Amino acid sequence: MSATPLQLLWSEARLIVVGALVAGVLAVAGSFLVPPSFTARAVVLPPAPASAIASGALASLGALAGLATQAGGRSPDQFLALLQSRTVADRMLDQFELQKLYDKELREDARKRFWQNLRVQLNRRDGLISIEVDDHDPQRAAAMAAAMVEQLRRMASEVAVTEAAQRRKFFEERRAEAAAQLQQAQAALQRSGLAPESLKTEPKATAEVYAKLRAELTAAEVRLRVLQTTLADQAPEVRQQRSAIAGLQAQLQRLETGGVAEAEGGYVTRYREFKYQEALFEQYARQYELARVDEGREGGLLQVIDAPQVPERKSSPKRAFIGVGVSTAVGLALAIYVLLRGPRRRPA
Repeated sequence: MSATPLQLLWSEARLIVVGALVAGVLAVAGSFLVPPSFTARAVVLPPAPASAIASGALASLGALAGLATQAGGRSPDQFLALLQSRTVADRMLDQFELQKLYDKELREDARKRFWQNLRVQLNRRDGLISIEVDDHDPQRAAAMAAAMVEQLRRMASEVAVTEAAQRRKFFEERRAEAAAQLQQAQAALQRSGLAPESLKTEPKATAEVYAKLRAELTAAEVRLRVLQTTLADQAPEVRQQRSAIAGLQAQLQRLETGGVAEAEGGYVTRYREFKYQEALFEQYARQYELARVDEGREGGLLQVIDAPQVPERKSSPKRAFIGVGVSTAVGLALAIYVLLRGPRRRPA
């Protein structure tokens, strides 16, 4: 009569238990040969995608608001990418001499080892970013975590200033051009004088509407050129912008053909041109000021919620977990071995 699996396991219980215990003890003893690791943790709150001041000012930019939102703040995922970038890793290697510490001949290998000791996570519920750094020295682990926070602030500042500086320069040039054209339009208006025939047309309301439409059309054309630098002509954003331009052009054409006929260079024409240049200059000036504000922020809005502290307890190796895990694995392996082998034959 063949033995049941339970009978087989019971008959070899001593082998299974002793083997599992011995393996667990050896694993725990071997873990003492592994240098302990300590984990330092920092929690930061990245800056909001757009400041409250900029959001309020954007409402008055009309068609140019799209340009500002396009170059606005970055998402939390982008901050995670900055933390795990090669630039940050290389700066950490140089600051803490990690290539020598990790005993790596190649810088690339030292960089990979650093990334293995680094963990960054985003809590999407509250937007907080946690930075954890492992090291055999608890003091160095805390120092490296603090350095990672400073590197994040530095990278955010450098990238933000670069984008803001480009926008500031672009709108500074547009503002200067608009200012020169505004002065020319004002001088032409002053030379024209106010003729009795012009008083009958009451140009102010119509001219201001016309000027506003022309300013929006110019801004929309600027945005189209910006989009075409990064997107294909058949992209939905490009086609939508072209449709908006076509609509503004149609409104302008109705105003131009439906208005009072006037000789070229008359008072109404010059007044209308003056109001257009004035509206365009105001839009460029507001966008220029927003770029200056962004350039001056320098990524300093990064807030440290939990500053890294020197860890008091090691994070690895976890000897209890190692002992229990190895004992359980070896015990299961021995049990399977006993079941597959079957009952041992006794000598006759």
